[in-house]
Amino acid sequence: MLNLYHLDSFLMLHETGSFTTAAARLGLGQSTVTQHIQRLEKLLGRRLVTRDTHQVRLTAEGEALLGYARGMLDLNGKVTALFGESRLRGKLRLGVSEDVVASRLTAILEDFIRLHPLVDLELTVALSAVLYQMQDIGDLDLVLAKRHIGETHGRLLYREPLVWLARDPEIILSRSQALPLIAFPPPSITRRVAQEALDREKMAWRIVCTCGSLSGLTAAARAGMGVLVQPRSMAPEGLKEIPADRLPVLDDVEFVLVARRGADAALVDALSSLIAKRIGPQPVSG
Repeated sequence: MLNLYHLDSFLMLHETGSFTTAAARLGLGQSTVTQHIQRLEKLLGRRLVTRDTHQVRLTAEGEALLGYARGMLDLNGKVTALFGESRLRGKLRLGVSEDVVASRLTAILEDFIRLHPLVDLELTVALSAVLYQMQDIGDLDLVLAKRHIGETHGRLLYREPLVWLARDPEIILSRSQALPLIAFPPPSITRRVAQEALDREKMAWRIVCTCGSLSGLTAAARAGMGVLVQPRSMAPEGLKEIPADRLPVLDDVEFVLVARRGADAALVDALSSLIAKRIGPQPVSG
């Protein structure tokens, strides 16, 4: 019989691509996660994962198990919520900044829905500053977004550097005209940080692409239109980080959870705890 704890480790390993990171997010020892995978493989008589110096990947048999594992854990969560002593129910309105959604939110939402199927979860995706405005007027209960260094609102999740990115940094930097910027529209935090850094160094710049979607900005950057600023762990594939000595140093950015005063504390705590456990800079190796 398949063990649900083993399947949970299997799914987390698939999500993170790292035994170390999977163990940390599950609150287990790395050896425990390794044992869970080994026992699954022994029970099924198939190899489920392959590991190289960079990342852990699923085999074809592991990919086949993935959907069934999710389904079993989802059913377990629904039964537990239905018959458990503490059954969370109600509506929770979550706001998440665009770049977080693009990189790491799917698994968190899947887990919350599985664990709390009686909660009506509503998701809004927008710029961080816009989400804070919506929360101020009572339209959002919990916000996962960025804040400037020095600001104190919210529960700090982690801090990381912003970096300059381009498809061909040398070509972009060799141009004599103003630095072409690809950016979210105002009041974007990353846009403001980039512009202020360039202004401090008296470097000319111009906006060549404005888009509220990270996928749109990434497409423009991959086409070679200009320079994009993003947190280092969220750098899109196909773009290279510009060396620190070529452009002004950017301020770090902090990711925080902000709960609305008066929101349902039990619902907010349930989702906040899950996010705090699971979110953080993406691993670069496993």
